[in-house]
Amino acid sequence: MNEPININEASFEKAVLQSPVPVLVDFWATWCGPCKMIAPLLDEIARESEGRFRIAKVNIEDDPALMERFKVRAVPTLLFFNGGELRGQLVGGAPKKTIVEKLTNLAGSPTSA
Repeated sequence: MNEPININEASFEKAVLQSPVPVLVDFWATWCGPCKMIAPLLDEIARESEGRFRIAKVNIEDDPALMERFKVRAVPTLLFFNGGELRGQLVGGAPKKTIVEKLTNLAGSPTSA
């Protein structure tokens, strides 16, 4: 079963930039209400993805360097990567349908690898 993976600055390159499938990176914090609301949606998406894409989570309290690197100013922020490049962003909560559509579009688009 696919589940979201927790990543940090050390694992970011391999887990996200070198991923053979599109990756959604969820920047979140333990004190963030909307983060807690979106977490079950991301768990569902990961379980239902059948390996077509990956969900990765970055706790901004544990890894502020990645937050700064991508200029994340609010949580939750969802960054969409494909072929090692940032391809999209959603700030705040979003419906499951919107998130899945963005991932599906990325999965169908050619990578620059």
